[in-house]
This record gives sequence, C-alpha cells and structure tokens, in this order.
Amino acid sequence: MALTELRNVEADLHRFRNRALMLAAVIAVCFLLLLMRLVYLQIFRHAELQAQAEVNRTTIVPLTPARGLILDRNGIPLATNYSAYTLEITPSEVDDLPKTIDELAQLVDISPRDRLRFRRLMQESRGVESLPIRIRLSDEEVARFTVQRYRFKGVELRARLLRNYPWGDLGSHVVGYIGRINRSEKRRIDAWPAEEEANYRGTDYIGKLGVEQSFEKQLHGQTGFERIETSAGGVIMRTLATNPDKPGDNVLLSIDIKLQHLVEQMFGDRRGALVAMDPRNGEILAFVSKPTFDPNIFVEGVDQEAWQELNESIEKPLLNRALRGIYPPGSTYKPFMALAALELGKREPGTTIVDAGSWTLGGHTYRSHGDFGLGVVDMYRSIVKSSNVYYYALANDLGVEAIHDFMKPLGFGQITGIDIQGEVRGVLPNQDWKRRAFKQSNLQRWFAGETISLGIGQGYNTFTMLQLATATATLANDGLRQRPHLVIGTQDPQTLRMRETAKTPPQDLGYNPQNLETVRRALVGVTQEGTSARSFVGAKYLSAGKTGTAQAVTISQKDKYDARKLEEHQRDHALYMAFAPADEPRIAIALVVENAGWGAEQAAPIARRVFDYWLLGQYPSVEDLYAVRQGLAAYPIGRPRLAAEVAWPPRNVDDEVKALGGLKRAWFQKPPTPPGRTSAVNRC
Repeated sequence: MALTELRNVEADLHRFRNRALMLAAVIAVCFLLLLMRLVYLQIFRHAELQAQAEVNRTTIVPLTPARGLILDRNGIPLATNYSAYTLEITPSEVDDLPKTIDELAQLVDISPRDRLRFRRLMQESRGVESLPIRIRLSDEEVARFTVQRYRFKGVELRARLLRNYPWGDLGSHVVGYIGRINRSEKRRIDAWPAEEEANYRGTDYIGKLGVEQSFEKQLHGQTGFERIETSAGGVIMRTLATNPDKPGDNVLLSIDIKLQHLVEQMFGDRRGALVAMDPRNGEILAFVSKPTFDPNIFVEGVDQEAWQELNESIEKPLLNRALRGIYPPGSTYKPFMALAALELGKREPGTTIVDAGSWTLGGHTYRSHGDFGLGVVDMYRSIVKSSNVYYYALANDLGVEAIHDFMKPLGFGQITGIDIQGEVRGVLPNQDWKRRAFKQSNLQRWFAGETISLGIGQGYNTFTMLQLATATATLANDGLRQRPHLVIGTQDPQTLRMRETAKTPPQDLGYNPQNLETVRRALVGVTQEGTSARSFVGAKYLSAGKTGTAQAVTISQKDKYDARKLEEHQRDHALYMAFAPADEPRIAIALVVENAGWGAEQAAPIARRVFDYWLLGQYPSVEDLYAVRQGLAAYPIGRPRLAAEVAWPPRNVDDEVKALGGLKRAWFQKPPTPPGRTSAVNRC
C-alpha cells in the first residue's frame, strides 16, 4: 500500500502570508504614489490645470471693430463701410481645393477673376487663414450655400463689414485704400508692443496708402472679445463674458472733395498734379494726382491681371504725383530767385540789364525765348515777361551755394512734413549734393555753367508740387511758413466729439516786407499784363501768379524746340504757381500738366477756375469745363454755375456734354499762337 505525502500546512500558510504582505505593500505604494500625484496636481498645479480646463471649456473670440469713416471738410464721406456676406475657404482644412471650388461654383457664381484673386491671396497668406473666394453674395446665393453647407469642409459663410469708396477713383491718392494683411505686414505687427499687437487679432485688413495708411491706428478702433463656453464637440453652449469693441475714429480732411472733383475733371486724360492750400494755416484744399485709380478693387484683393495693368502702365496711375512726382520748376522758380537777390543784396528792384535774347559765359551761349530779346529789363519786368537772361546773370552772381541755402528754408528739396507717408525730397543741388550723387570723380566737380540753368528752374532742380505750393504759400503769407496738412481732426463716432490735430507753429523766415512786396507786385503784374493775363480776363479779384514751362528732356542749344517732332512724353511740362486774393491771400496753388506745352496755355486756365470756385463759389459751365480739359480755353466761356447748386454726386463732363447734344465750335476760343519758339532752355 502506497504512502500519501502529507502537505505542510504551516509552510503553505507562511508563504501565503508573505505574498499577501508583498501585494499589500505594492498596493500601498501605488496608492501612496497616486496620493502624492493627486496632492501635486490638486495643490501645486491647481492654478495651472484650472486655467487649462477653462481654456478647453471656453474660447476667446475677437470682435473686430468697425473702421472709422473718412470725411471731407464739409462732411461728405470719402470712405465708408457696408455689411455683406463673404464665402471664405481655409485652404489648410480642404483636402482637394480645386474640386471644392468647382463644386462651390455650382452653387454661387465664381468667375475666373475670383479664382485669380483667390490664388493671389493664397500666395500672400500664412496658409491657416480663411480667404474670400466670393464677396458680396446675394440673398439667394446665401440660401443655396447654407442648405449645402454640410458638404464643404473648411468653407464658411461670414458676415463682414467691408470698406467702400463711394466716389471710386476720385481723390484716391489722398484717401488711399485698405487691403488684406500680407506676410511682411504680419511680421511688423508681431513686433509691435503686446497691447498694440493684440488689438489686431481677428483683423484681416490694414491701410495701405494715403490717409488709410497714415491714420491706421485712429481708423482701426479697439478690438473687443467674447468668452464663450463650448462642449467637447466644439458646439457653442453660452456666452460667459463680453468686452465690446470700440469703433475707429472718423478722420476729417481739409480737402474739399467738390473742388477735388472739379480739378480732376479739368485735367481730363492728361497727367499731372495740383496742390491747393490755405497759406494762413497750411490746410490742403485740393491734392490732385492724375491719372487716378479705383481703390475699391484692392479691398476685395486685386487679381494679377488688374495689378499688372496698374503697376506696369506707362501712365503710372499708382504714382502720387503731388507727393512723389518730381519736376523742374521752370520759370515758377524765378520769383524765389528774385526774392533771394533782394534779401542777399545782389539786386535792387530798379537794377536793369539788357536782355538781348542770349547770355554768354566762358564761350557758351545760353539762349532765350525765340532768340529775341526783351530789351531793358528790371526786376518787375523780368518776372512779368519772364526774362531768362536776367536770371542767367543773377544765378551766376549768386552762386550755387547761396541759391541752395536760400531755397532750403522755403522747403525746396526738403520733406515738408505733410501728414501722409511717402513724401520724397527731390533735389536742391549744391556742390556737396553732386559729390554724393555721382560716383565718378570727374562728374563730382561742380562747374560754373551748371549754376546758370538753376536760375531759370532747370538743371538739377527737381521738386514736388507740394514743395512748390508750400513755398508759394510762404511767399503769400508774408514769409511765415506753415506746415501743410490734410487732416483737420478726428471724431469719436459714438459721442461725435471732435479732437483737432495738434497745430505746428509757423516758421518765420524773416524776410524784409518791402522785398516781399516787390516780388508780389510783379506776380500781380503777370496776371494783369504778363504771361497769364489772358486767363484772368474779367476776374472779380486780383491774383498773383507765375507761369512756367520746363523741359522734360534736354534739347541742345543748337536745336530748335518743335513739339511735333518729339514723342508725347518728351514734350515740355506746363506749370503755374499762384495765390489769391493778392492783398489777403486765402488760397495758394501749384500745378503741373505733364508734356502739355506752355504753362500759360495749359496750366494757368486751371488755376483760374480753382480761384473762381474757392473765392466766388462759381463752377465752370459745361462747355468751359470741356474746353479747359482740351487746352482750348483761357478765360472762362459760357455762363458759370453756382458751385452750391451743382449736383452731387457729380456727373462726368462727357456725360454732361452728351446731355447738351454735343458742343458748338463757337464755344471754344483758341489762345493766340505764341511767337516763334527756339531751343530756349525754358519757355513760358
């Protein structure tokens, strides 16, 4: 019989107890670790985790403020806002972008131009932004997309406030435009102080040019926010807190948009610039650059074709000619040369020379108008009849450094400090400038003959119409130079309280009043018996002015000037500077009509109509307006209209002509044919 092995119960119990104790110890350690972790999370990281939980539970949504309005001096809106639905795509969330756009095109109208613009926006964006594929959807299109919304991942319908420029291209260089923030602008915003950078969260647009750019921070407003509670699936549950946005301030300009429109109509298809300002305070009344452009196309995002058309056009419509176009001043420089001669003791008003039609220095002959002389010329006659010989000799006597030092305080070749960005300096030459401008040592030396042409506003002289207008206003304002400015003040859109912009005290240039009066008396003579007298026939006020005609390209002294033999862009520029009334000036003006010929024929007539509008409240007749833009009218023709009664919004002059059934040739007056012209450096 086999013996059965007996189990050692005590040994089994001992092993069991040991294992139980070990397991209990492990469990105790685990619970201890959990407890320690719990203590760490609940006590030491409580604030951090609570914040994370709050972030997971809530979302901050920025509230983009309404952009401030831009108004002219009479309250006419030049930039406004309107609400519209936009269809937007976030490319990073779309699997097949071309297919998605094609399918969207079956619901809403998406043109080839919309597609081109969208591609351009994609190139400039950061990839995670929502970009508009269509703007200003109709109610029917909104309804069609809303029904099919579930099919389109990464596509959304957004209600936006969009910028609108109600008068299109009128005053576009002044007002400017807004556009989507590009990468370089985003980097610039990121470098701003934290508070300013935060104010642009949720903002897609920024000012790009003109007042829109220069007063961006005032127009933008203050971004608000909403704190909303969301479910785990991202569904909005409720609004927890709201910090409302604050609309941007309205910006009030000194521009009279009706005057601006009148000037742009008179320029017609011609290129050029005009600046009109109040010499008493520096307010800009008109700031014209032709041709213009429609700023509305930039709000939606300009497509490549339209951008190339604007950017590569020989007409350069994007160039602000009043601010950035530089021109030789021609004979409009002579009054300032005369003032320099008086102030520096180089001439007396009665000092005379004999103008024989040419002037010689070092064997080189400088010719004058048509090779005919003006005879005995004093300072008054030199301005009224625009003697080149007088100013050849004067420039030689003054020297380049004296001319430079006298003209600099007047603002020639200097930044005027106007309150929009982009101003250029131009060139007020002297010996130091030439050393810096040329790299070749043989070209760095200043030659005596180069000074001569400076006296008649040619040579290296190139200035902006803003600079010429500022100098003209200083001459009119007894030598007190006012800083030109476009913005009168800002307005709180909620309280309508106005805040005027800080005024810069005028700079007294310290001129002798008798010397100023001598020059101003001669400028009055120009409008009464001189080169612009025909334009001011019958004027009910006395004005002072000076015509100028400046070369666009150099003509050899041996050649005769013949506009018919030159390409259009090679022909002379027509200029005019003036102020009125002569005894108590309220408006000063400088203008250039590019490649148009004589200043007396093409520029002075425009100035006459500007003065009639501002001083008399008169608006040209339809036939007169049409004739001026064709260069066929000197003094006004037809019966002027009351400016206050001219309809607004304005009609295009061509439409008004059609309404009259065409024009009669008897309405036009052809200015008298000037005497035979030669290769004079400057022709007035």
